[in-house]
Formats: sequence, C-alpha cells, structure tokens
Amino acid sequence: MKYNWNWNIYWEDAPDGMGTYFDSLISGLKWTLATAGSAWVLALVIGLLIGTLRTAPNKWIVRAANAYVELFRNIPLIVQMFLWYFVFPECLPVDMGNALKQLPNAPFVTAVLSLGFFTSARVAVQVSTGIQALPRGQRMAGVALGLTLPQTYRYVLLPMAFRIIIPSLTNEVAAIIKNSSVALSIGLIELTASARSMQEMSFQTFEAFGAATIIYLVVSVIAILLSNLLEKTLRVPGFIAAGSAK
Repeated sequence: MKYNWNWNIYWEDAPDGMGTYFDSLISGLKWTLATAGSAWVLALVIGLLIGTLRTAPNKWIVRAANAYVELFRNIPLIVQMFLWYFVFPECLPVDMGNALKQLPNAPFVTAVLSLGFFTSARVAVQVSTGIQALPRGQRMAGVALGLTLPQTYRYVLLPMAFRIIIPSLTNEVAAIIKNSSVALSIGLIELTASARSMQEMSFQTFEAFGAATIIYLVVSVIAILLSNLLEKTLRVPGFIAAGSAK
C-alpha cells in the first residue's frame, strides 16, 4: 500500500475550527510549554526542600523525606495523573470535589501537579546528592562562623550544591518537556494530543507526528543549550558535577 504524502496539510483548515493544522500544533506547543514550565517551578521548589531534608541531622525527618521520594518516584507518571484527576476529587468533601472537577482548566492544573510532584522526587535526589558531594569542612565552617543550621544550608551548602548539579538538572528539564505528553491521557490538548487530533482528522500520520517530533526536538535542544550556558556561567572551578539520579 502506497502512502500519499501531503506536505501542504499544515496550511489546510482543521475541521475543529482552530484555524489551520499548523495553528493547532502551535496551540498544543503553548500548552506543552505552559505545563512543563509550571511543573518545573513546582518541582524545583519542592525538590530543593525535600532534597535538603534528606541531608538533615534528624533521622525522622530524613526518613519522611526518603518516603516522599520513594512514593512519587516509583509510581508511574500516568498512574499519578489518573489518581490526581479521577481519584483525588472523590476523596474530598463533596462540594470541594465538585469545585475541582468544574475548574475551567482542570486537566492543565492536574497535569502541572502530577508532573511537578513526580519530577520533584527526582530533583530531591539530585539536590541531596549535590549536598553530600560537598566537603564536610563547608558545613563545619558555617557552624564555626556562628551560622545556624538553616543559615548554613541557605548561604553555604545550597548555593554550591546547586551549581554542581546543574548538568543533571538539565536532563530533568528535557525530561519534563517530554513527560508533559502524558497529559493527553486526561484530556489536555498539548502538542502530542494536537498531533494525534491532526492525524485522526486528516489521516496524514507521518506528517502529524513528524511535525510534533521536530518541534519536541527543537524545544529540547533550546532548553539544553540554555541550561549549558547557565552551567558555564555558574561553574565552580575544582568541583566535578554530580551524576544523575539513580
């Protein structure tokens, strides 16, 4: 069976009234970037907190932080999205659960939360690894200067740890962009969902997913180049970058 290529399909009007198929792909890209960007901010904030707690001197705090990492890192992302979207509202009081279901952008909010918590577990491992890679003398020097433990983390340990884990965080940035495609399973019309819709309406499978592949590649390369530039700017001479999470 011969496949009929149609490279002009991108400029044809889509039946869904969203403009051309190219417009639909760009709209999907915007949702992808919004989801990945919002989730990354959430993941970075929570990951920094949990990663720091994993190196705290209190063993109970360490155990709680480790439990958080194991919980969110070992449950598949698509399962977490289903739990957040379908199960979590049912566990709340009726009025609150109904309010969540009726949010105008419920799939977007759900995708950001599930992707953010999932990625935060990986970021936490990176942060704790970076802190543990620092010489013990840095923590002791902070205490010797009269800093409290939180101040030692804030002004001494975390700034150094962040700089040496930037290469591994770069991998997480690329991963969160690609993982955002899972959000199509809960109805978010991001880039992959837009390509799938284009394929179903036009029957041009290769053109639809070929365009999505190129867009994902370009966005990931740009994100990695920016992260590499940040790494070079903040690099600390004499320190070897920590490896990625295991």
